[in-house]
Amino acid sequence: MSQISVNNLTFYYEGSFDNIFENVSFSIDTDWKLGFVGRNGKGKTSFLNLLLGKHEYSGSISTDTVFDYFPYRIGEEKMGSPAIEFMEELKAGVEQWRVLCELDKLGLDGETLYRPFRTLSFGERTKVLLAVLFSGENDFLLIDEPTNHLDQESRETVKEYLAGKKGFILVSHDRDFLDACVDHILALNRQTIEVQSGNFSSWWENRNRKDSFVRMENERHRKEIAKLKEATGRSRQWADKNESTKIGYDPVKEPGRANRAYIGEKTRKMQSRVKQMEKRIEREIEEKEGLLQDVENPVDLKIMPLAHFKETLLYVNHYGLRYQGMDQPLFQDLNFTLRQGERVFLAGANGCGKSSLFRAILQKNGMEKTQENLTEDGTLQMASGLTISYINQDTSFLKGGIKDFCRKRNLDESLFCSILRQLDMERVQFGKNMEDFSEGQKKKVLIAASLLTPAHLYLWDEPLNYIDIFSRMQIEKLLTEYHPTMLIVEHDVRFREKIGTKTVEI
Repeated sequence: MSQISVNNLTFYYEGSFDNIFENVSFSIDTDWKLGFVGRNGKGKTSFLNLLLGKHEYSGSISTDTVFDYFPYRIGEEKMGSPAIEFMEELKAGVEQWRVLCELDKLGLDGETLYRPFRTLSFGERTKVLLAVLFSGENDFLLIDEPTNHLDQESRETVKEYLAGKKGFILVSHDRDFLDACVDHILALNRQTIEVQSGNFSSWWENRNRKDSFVRMENERHRKEIAKLKEATGRSRQWADKNESTKIGYDPVKEPGRANRAYIGEKTRKMQSRVKQMEKRIEREIEEKEGLLQDVENPVDLKIMPLAHFKETLLYVNHYGLRYQGMDQPLFQDLNFTLRQGERVFLAGANGCGKSSLFRAILQKNGMEKTQENLTEDGTLQMASGLTISYINQDTSFLKGGIKDFCRKRNLDESLFCSILRQLDMERVQFGKNMEDFSEGQKKKVLIAASLLTPAHLYLWDEPLNYIDIFSRMQIEKLLTEYHPTMLIVEHDVRFREKIGTKTVEI
């Protein structure tokens, strides 16, 4: 076991107005299973890159540990080759027998290494790369969001696999996944970084207690400041009134009245008391502002669902989809109904046809061109005049500035940016092109556009990939409050449990 010590770390990107980290110090042990949490854009991936030595910074990161990073980048030129041919390039000195042992723990046969990488499913690719990652010795592993695009079965396999490992930092926004895999939490707060023993749930419970105490202290400070301001106002009035009694004073005509020197000294003491109170108010305000710098105060989001004159919006009966040239259909004999106010989750393995079902619905609604090579069986009926708001799991089409994006979608730019701010996106991002956004920020663009689009039906295809935990909780609260009609593909178990009304297996 060794330690990674971070001392007075300060880092910013060239051209940025704000520091990503400022005078940050903490230590972690290399045999921990460390969960890394924080808002999108707060610096989780940046910190991993600092450990890998990819950026210059001030301060120090002290360790004798060797790091390795997941996911490995697989170039297009390697996609047609089997992993057995290029895994030595991914991890120097990797031994085939070790990779095969790790694959077995992940429930994959060794022949997977000999199949062209392009032909593997997302789940198989992730498992192969994790097997390579964990085939070394004494490396401290940096694992960045391994569950994105994985179906539930693959998530469970990877979760059980990582639960039996140690010596890694895991960046994930899946609360259930974190609870099962980690024994410490490294949290990027608004102004600080903290390290705490336990899993995500224990950290979150402690965080809520701490935030509750801070809010109570803040309220106490507010009341104290109000009393001080009131007392200061009274003292200032008394001082001004006393000062005014010096005007027109005639010691011959008013021999019993206090002289000007006495009045002046009394006024001076009152003014001194006022200044002392004002300084105390300033100190109280500074202390109050310091209290709230790390508190998470998620803003309540809003959505504008439309009411339809029909109760049932989708009727699916013995329905199936097939691509031409395929021996087997994507799925068949699918049956469910979607009524107003329901939030139906589609579950099933990667490649079973969930996204294809979404495309079929969009085609029937005239929002996408009909694919000639996609044929259907059975019944898929939609209520007439249905307005649909759609979130695509793919974000690669987002290019250009926010202004152009809003104009193309007929969105109010100020309201759109307001929602992005509520999802904790920094204003400085609004001046950038969207292709330069992080994946989490791109997803927030699509979510904000959907929330701002009044619709009868919301089709969300894996909307939470890369979305931070705090934003997920905001969205959960929104959907349970407004009850929009939704058809959703999402593998976050906690999210599905909180907002789903039923689950349909494909």
